[in-house]
Amino acid sequence: MKAETPAEGILKRGDFGDSRFYQVVCGCGQEYHDHNFEVEAAETGVNVNIYVSPKTDYWSELVKKRYDIDSPWLQEVDWFVKDLINGLWTRIKLTCSIWVHGYIRTETTIAIVTGKQIGRASCRERV
Repeated sequence: MKAETPAEGILKRGDFGDSRFYQVVCGCGQEYHDHNFEVEAAETGVNVNIYVSPKTDYWSELVKKRYDIDSPWLQEVDWFVKDLINGLWTRIKLTCSIWVHGYIRTETTIAIVTGKQIGRASCRERV
């Protein structure tokens, strides 16, 4: 495997001969948004393994929240109960999808800001 300089904003985390680990840091600064991936030379070709923390569609609502409640206490109770119901519904949908289809479909996005990425990558490389 020929070593090449990675694109700007990609941090090299490890080098193990035929396997190299990289990290792409999200521009928002949240560590759980980062994408970590491995590029590995195998007998069959090149394998790329991507490690991310995908999120579910937690914003979907089975029960809509009300914004017209005058009492702040009652509104907090209303939102707590509805968030609990919506969270349980999301988990039930995911569980059913795994049982029926054998997988769940998720998405992940990373925001790359070139100037910040170069600075962060060079600082972490030195450490």
